[in-house]
Amino acid sequence: MVDRLASYPRPLVTELEDSTPSLVTRLFLCGRGRDRMSEDERLALDDAMDYRRTVEPRQIIVHRDELVNVSTYLISGYICRYMDDREGHRQLVAVHVPGDFVDLHAFPMKRLDHDVATLGVAEIGIFQHDTLAALGRDRPHLMRMLWYSTLLDSAMHREWIFRLGRLGALGRVAHFFCEIDARLAMIGQADDHRFSLPLTQADLAEATGLTGVHVNRTLRRLREEGLMSFRNGEVEIHDIARLGRVGEFEPNYLYGDPVAA
Repeated sequence: MVDRLASYPRPLVTELEDSTPSLVTRLFLCGRGRDRMSEDERLALDDAMDYRRTVEPRQIIVHRDELVNVSTYLISGYICRYMDDREGHRQLVAVHVPGDFVDLHAFPMKRLDHDVATLGVAEIGIFQHDTLAALGRDRPHLMRMLWYSTLLDSAMHREWIFRLGRLGALGRVAHFFCEIDARLAMIGQADDHRFSLPLTQADLAEATGLTGVHVNRTLRRLREEGLMSFRNGEVEIHDIARLGRVGEFEPNYLYGDPVAA
C-alpha cells in the first residue's frame, strides 16, 4: 500500500487548463478519466450550464424530498450531503470537492433522499435536466461520462460504509483525510498534502460517526504522533504513508488516472 500512496497521481489539471483555460467545468473528472472526453465534449458540457451563482456558507441547496429539475456542479468550495435522524442529529454521507457533480443522480430520480448544503462559500453551476436530456441525445459518449461520475460517487459511498463499519476512531479520521487529500491532488488543490477544508470538529464527527469529544482526542493523537494536524480549517499531513496505514486507505476505489511513466 505504501508504494501506491507514494506514487498516487498528482494533478493532471495543468495540461487540461493549457488547452481549455476558460472552461468553467475544467475540473470535471480531472485525474479520473477526463482525458477520455474530447475537446468538443468539454466545450459542449460547459455550454450546457444554464447559470452559476455563489452560495454562502452553511446554506441548504437542495432539501430532502424536494422535487428538482436541475443538477448542481461544484465550481469552487465544498459541499456536503447529509441526513438527519428523528432527533435532529446529522450524519454526513458525502463531501464534495470542486469538479464534482453534486446531485447528478437527481436527473433520473427527480428528488433526493438527503439534504445538500455548502460547508464554506461555494460557487455552483446549474444544469437544467431538460438541457442534460438534450445533451444525452446528441452526445451519448458524454452522457456515459456523466454516468461514470455517478458511479464514482457510488464507489466512494461504499468506502465510507466500510470506514464507518470496520475502522476505529483513529482509522476513520485518518481515512477521511487521506481521501480528501487524494481527491484534491487530482484537481491540483492539495499542495504537498496541505490544503484548506472549512470543516469544524463537529462536522468531522458527523462524517466519521464519532462524538465531538472523541474527534478532539483523535486529532490530538494524530498530531502528537506526527501524522497530521488540523487547525482552523487548515490541514497538513506530515506522513501520508503512515496515515494511510492507520486508515487502511487504498486509493484504487477513487479510480484515479494511472501515473505517467
